[in-house]
Amino acid sequence: MEEDYYMSGSSEDEGDCYSSDQEAEPLETEEPDSPWPPSKSPSSKVITKESLLAAQREDLRRVMELLSVREQHARTLLIHYRWDVEKLIAVYVEKGRSCMFSEAGVIAVERVDLDPPKSSSKVMCIVCMDDVPAKDATKMDCGHCFCNNCWTEHFIVKINEGKSKRIMCMAHKCNAICDEAIIKDLVSVKHPDLAEKFDRFLLESYIEDNKMVKWCPSIPHCGNAIRIESDKFCEVECSCGLQFCFNCLSEAHSPCSCSMWELWRKKCRDESETVNWITVHTKPCPKCHKPVEKNGGCNLVSCLCGQAFCWLCGGATGRDHTWSSIADHSCGRYKEDTEKKSERAKRDLYRYMHYHNRYKAHTDSFKQESRLKEAIKEKVSNLEESDSKLRDFSWVTNGLYRLFKSRRALSYSYPFAFYMFGNDLFKGEMTKKECEIKQHLFEDQQQQLESNVEKLSKILEEPFDEYPEEKIMQIRMQVINLSEITDSLCKKTYECVENELLGSLCYTTHHIAPYHSKGIEKAGELTVGWSAPLSDNNIKCRKKAADEPPGDVIEIGQASASGSSYNSLQYSRKRARKASSSSGSVFDLNMPAEAHPANS
Repeated sequence: MEEDYYMSGSSEDEGDCYSSDQEAEPLETEEPDSPWPPSKSPSSKVITKESLLAAQREDLRRVMELLSVREQHARTLLIHYRWDVEKLIAVYVEKGRSCMFSEAGVIAVERVDLDPPKSSSKVMCIVCMDDVPAKDATKMDCGHCFCNNCWTEHFIVKINEGKSKRIMCMAHKCNAICDEAIIKDLVSVKHPDLAEKFDRFLLESYIEDNKMVKWCPSIPHCGNAIRIESDKFCEVECSCGLQFCFNCLSEAHSPCSCSMWELWRKKCRDESETVNWITVHTKPCPKCHKPVEKNGGCNLVSCLCGQAFCWLCGGATGRDHTWSSIADHSCGRYKEDTEKKSERAKRDLYRYMHYHNRYKAHTDSFKQESRLKEAIKEKVSNLEESDSKLRDFSWVTNGLYRLFKSRRALSYSYPFAFYMFGNDLFKGEMTKKECEIKQHLFEDQQQQLESNVEKLSKILEEPFDEYPEEKIMQIRMQVINLSEITDSLCKKTYECVENELLGSLCYTTHHIAPYHSKGIEKAGELTVGWSAPLSDNNIKCRKKAADEPPGDVIEIGQASASGSSYNSLQYSRKRARKASSSSGSVFDLNMPAEAHPANS
């Protein structure tokens, strides 16, 4: 392997390997399982179909015990605040119980018998204006009573409209949320399938309306969701094997920000660069306006429609011309605007080709290097069968793992550089001098990483199983050293991006997933548990809150106005450590996203 195979060649060579219609190809998730055991429980959790109900009930129970409300009211509150328990507590502290309930459409009343005392009496429904028996009418917590037929039709319409998570009372200007148990009872009589749909909507609202939970974007869908604990700008791995960015649900793309990666994908996918090529290499016909490419040396060009025009200025002319000029036509005067537009388009095209070719080269190298897994497995097998004294070959696995991680980061660093040091995305953020200084700083880090990644790749491809033991020891030390160096350089590159480049922006905000030496974290299995009930102090605060007037500040242990901490709630989540994959072959790699069983 040549170390600088993608760095050589002139601008004409770059054009040969450039395809304007080629979409940005995501890197496959073909990486070996991390050779390092997790140091702590994963901060992200996999929510399966089986654990979804338990995950939802965990938050429901917290709110039910804190506010002394029924499950339906707890769910209504959580849906209103998008399942953000911290925000709910913050509003509770700042505005009080009554105000919070009013905003969410919850009627805080004690459960009483809402049925009319005499079942033989009749009530008038003000919707259909019919007198119906009292047993055929239903009264909600808000006090409004309508016949069951009108309620049922109202519920059916709302469920079919997809508004079943917050169905309001039919009464004019009443914002109260209807009792979900009554909704299910009435709808199930006529449409059992809609009642099941309503139940499913309520259950899936924990994922659909929760900013800390998102569906895994695998295709076809694996049925899992991922819940994170803190920062949404992170990269996670689902139990199905797919690695993705939690914020934008695209493939993992750090150190490129989400907005940069979306722009890069669009640029590679659409025809923007094709248009640039047409602008540089063709001229529009002045009659039919179709692009015309010159295939000869004469500047009198003829379009297929029959129109002749001057290639230099694009103006329509006759067909008579001499060796030196076109008859009755002169365009020797300089037109600055036209020349500047053409030169800018050509410069932008070459700049894009520079970054795209290097991004594509590293993407291709990643795919080629992914095939090393079988070759290295065979080499280690050969060494184990020989009389070699070496028995520990974890350095090979670590080196291969580090190569994949570093190559991935290096590949995505080129789309980042394309937008970071361009003139469009961060216009006005930096002066030209500042931009040049920061570009040199980043490119120095990038080139150092690039050089060491190529060295590591070259060493791992060597047939070390055929070498004598002394040379194998030399290769072992080289792989260990290069693995440490590339890890350190990757970390420095991320720090440069976060602190020196994106961290210095004033008018725009871009975030990237933090660098983890051990790679993208695998989400652990969700286990829900409760360590202790509410303390006596919390119960007193809770009872006091029920009697406070709206707007009064109520202390709940250590709860802050931001809702960032609430030490008085003695809840803890038991985290299940995922079984280590080290029990199997240390060379067992994850399959590419396209070839994974969940995506086939």
